[in-house]
Parts: sequence; C-alpha cells; structure tokens
Amino acid sequence: MKVIGVTRGDDGPQLLERERPSPNPGEALVRTLRVGVDGTDHEVLSGSHGGFPDGADHMVLGHEAVGVVEEPNGTGLEAGQVVAPTVRRKPDGETNEYFRRGEPDMAPDGEYTERGIVGDHGFMAEYFTSPADFLVPVPESVAEYGFLVEPLSITEKANEHAYATREPFDWRPESACVLGNGSLGLLTLWMLDQEYDRTYCVGRRDRPDPTVDIIDEIGSTYVDSRETPVDELPAVHEAMDYIYEATGFAPHAFQTVKALDQNGVGVLLGIPEPWEFEVDGGSLHNEIVLHNKCLIGTVNSHVSHFEDAVETLQELPEWLLDDLVTTVTDPEHVEAAFEDGDDQIKAVVEFDSL
Repeated sequence: MKVIGVTRGDDGPQLLERERPSPNPGEALVRTLRVGVDGTDHEVLSGSHGGFPDGADHMVLGHEAVGVVEEPNGTGLEAGQVVAPTVRRKPDGETNEYFRRGEPDMAPDGEYTERGIVGDHGFMAEYFTSPADFLVPVPESVAEYGFLVEPLSITEKANEHAYATREPFDWRPESACVLGNGSLGLLTLWMLDQEYDRTYCVGRRDRPDPTVDIIDEIGSTYVDSRETPVDELPAVHEAMDYIYEATGFAPHAFQTVKALDQNGVGVLLGIPEPWEFEVDGGSLHNEIVLHNKCLIGTVNSHVSHFEDAVETLQELPEWLLDDLVTTVTDPEHVEAAFEDGDDQIKAVVEFDSL
C-alpha cells in the first residue's frame, strides 16, 4: 500500500510502499480517507520534534486523520463506519496508570507513543490499524472534514483545562484573544467567538491575506504584532480575560501574563525551540499573584475531547471549512501539502473517498 513517510537522514515527505497491516485482536482495520498536515508534521520532518519508532529506518507521517472501518475484526465497530483516531498509544503495548484511568494525554515523556509524531507510525497511509477504544465515530455528513476532529480536540481540552482554573469563583469573561492565525488558531477563534463578546487574533500578516479575511468574516479584530506586541494589547485594545497561544513564539508566554486582565487565564500550546532572553521575573511574579492571573500549558487530547470536537465540527459554518482548506492533494503529489506559503492555510492528503 502507499504511505507518506520520512526516512532517517531526510527532511522531506516521501511516497513509500508498505504491506497492508493486519489488525490484532481488539483492533480494527481502517481505510484512510483524508489526513491533515499541520505545524507538528513540519517539526517532525525537520527533526526538531518527535522521533522514529525504535529500530525503524522510516516513520509514516500524519496524526490528523479520518477513515472508514474496513474490517471491524470483532471490535463492535461496523464496517463502513466513519472514525477519527486519537493519537497517543501505550508504549510497547504495555499499559500504565495514565492509560488505565483514561488520561493518556496527561502522561509524561516515555509513558506513551504518538502516531506519526514520536515512536509510532502515523496515519498517512492507505490503511491503518487501531484499537477500537481509540477510534471515535464521525457522522458521514462531516466525513469530508473529519481530519479536523484532532486539531479541534486540542482546543476542546485547552479550553476545558483553562476554564477549570476559574471554577472556584464567579468568573465572567467577555474578551478572548488567539495568538496565531494558522489553521488551529482560526478554528479556535471561531469557537471562542461563539461565547465571548469580543475576540481578537494576533498575527504577522499584511493585508490582503486569506487568514486575515477569515478573521474579518468571523467578526474578530485582527492585531498585527509588528505594530502592537502582545504585552501592549491592554493599552491599544483591552486587557484580555482569556488568551490562547498557538504560535510557539517563546516571548508570548511572558507577554501573555501582561496582556491578561484581572482574574484572566492564558493557555500555552506552542512548542518553541530553546531560546534565551531577559525577563523581569519580579514583575511577572507580581502580575500573576496580585491580579489572580493564571498561565497553564496543555498538549494532546483524548477520547472525550475528540467526542466534543465531533460536535463542534458539525457546527462549523460551510464558508469557514471551504476557506480553511486551501490544498487537497493525492499521495503522488504530496509535496504540495507541505508547501508553506502565505496562501497555504490547511493542506490535506486524500487517499480515498466514501
């Protein structure tokens, strides 16, 4: 079967051939429909994040997938059922306390593998196998965009954890800001715009630009960080009740604290490379303590977040889905999905259709 992978010593996606997998007991065989490409895939290719399966000379890419159950294999799933796979798996097939309690997304390094990212082959193949417990049903009506369930689940978890920090008191947020105008940032911006009075999105793009057009259409305010740095948001616009960071730009973690309003919360999702710079630690500490601010980090997601993401996917407006997906290509022309120009928002590799 055809797969898209990266081989040791290379930094680009390659069309490879592998044998079609056979499901083990408790696993289903899934025929892949579409796989999305995101920033993590680029980091895996460059070697700045993730790692190959032990002893393998290549790794199949892709962690944002949607497919159709080809062989249920006694799992209770039905042939023809559309599903989206979660990403984390048990290391070496051995369970641990995080998987036993249904929280693999909270496991530390070494206590998991991630399909297509670290230690395990991904979903960018004509077929893949997965334990049924890690396959989340997706309605056929949104199967075309089912690859967005995984990124949406990341935001479902981030919001859940951020809001949980405010539960002990009567928190009444009105303003939210997304740092980053990539596909994840734009999806999140739409989600936040449904519940906040005022929303903002920070980027570094000149108009005209397709991502800025989406921000405008959502009804949010676009902020060019070259003109208004994050820590100047309160002076130029307003202090934010909630800030969602999706840039991986290390200074944003500290600027977020300054940009938050009293009782505000910021959530960090970006993964920057090592970067040393000066920070006024005393002022940072005082901002957090004296104004009841909170800053948390989050990574990955699990079944409950995927299920919430499926609900959100069904609510997304058609115009947003159309504008968000800028490239759909087949495995033979996969290079187009990994191009990184200003008019590329969300790229998809299509293996099959319903």
